[in-house]
Amino acid sequence: MAIDIEKARSIVAEYDELTASLLDPAVIADTSRYTKLTKDLSDLASKAETVRAWEEALREKDESLELLASGDEDIKELASEQLARAKTDIERYEKEIVLMLTPKDPRDERNVILEIRAGTGGEEAALFAATLLKMYKGYAARYGYEVVMLDSSPTELGGFKELTCEIRGRGAYSRFKFESGVHRVQRVPVTESGGRIHTSAATVAVLPQAESTDVKINPEDIRIDRFRASGAGGQHINRTDSAIRITHFPSGIVVQCQDQRSQIQNKEKAMEVLMSRLWEEALKGKKDEEDQNRRAQVGSGDRSERIRTYNYHQGRVTDHRVGLVLYRLDEILNGDLDEIVDALTVADARCSEENGQ
Repeated sequence: MAIDIEKARSIVAEYDELTASLLDPAVIADTSRYTKLTKDLSDLASKAETVRAWEEALREKDESLELLASGDEDIKELASEQLARAKTDIERYEKEIVLMLTPKDPRDERNVILEIRAGTGGEEAALFAATLLKMYKGYAARYGYEVVMLDSSPTELGGFKELTCEIRGRGAYSRFKFESGVHRVQRVPVTESGGRIHTSAATVAVLPQAESTDVKINPEDIRIDRFRASGAGGQHINRTDSAIRITHFPSGIVVQCQDQRSQIQNKEKAMEVLMSRLWEEALKGKKDEEDQNRRAQVGSGDRSERIRTYNYHQGRVTDHRVGLVLYRLDEILNGDLDEIVDALTVADARCSEENGQ
């Protein structure tokens, strides 16, 4: 993995410079400046520590190679162990440095609008959509994010034909943005008595939540319908017309929200979803060829692209974009997605670096 050595070392140089500045009596006397430099130093501390640890691992690698080349049998085993450890450390630190040196997507800190739709596979696909929701709730909980259901079409067996939820928390989009696409499951269905492995799928769309300054909606371009919220099998779950459906005529986009407590809340959340979808469409139109080439290596975000397979029989999860195969199905379905997300984030950062972005 290529690292811009000068940029990496500049982090350490800046950290050392700030450390020296904080010892200057003139800086100490200037409260506002001292406070700012202290914050800057705190932000750089872990980055500088990572770069120094990487350089130390490089030195250990060179030292180990020299010892092995010396032909001394007494230290050969120890040198081999040190070399293996150094290589492992170098790989880990280089991944961290690539992420550090890559400019962040300005949308990364935003909340997320998450949509899951059952695809091929009938009731089994609907049950898999519920499984994905549970997985994402588990992952969100690890970061202290709040998951708020906005709309859902549940089935009698506990699945979902489709659902929309909001994931609230700083950095939510950075952790969920690579989940858009087709998720495929291979397992013996709950509804199958013969033990036959069945393949079904669900599609996921992840949208950064739009703000009022991102999208302007002309009131004359929309129609707002009110209706009674319903549950599994179509039965009504309340006695008032609190659910909201908004139709945007120019784009043909239709959104609805029924899971909030009041009509006002449902309308507000439906408008948030509509704005996020319209913003996504606007951003798609502005993507240049270079960006498309970069995204092709880690997924375009297109919900029609198959991105991952969950194989219950083998306990295996495969992310097809980076060729990552993990035999930790249960842990992943309980929300342990960090290894997958980190691999995709590093691949995206590396592509961005190679394309000079």
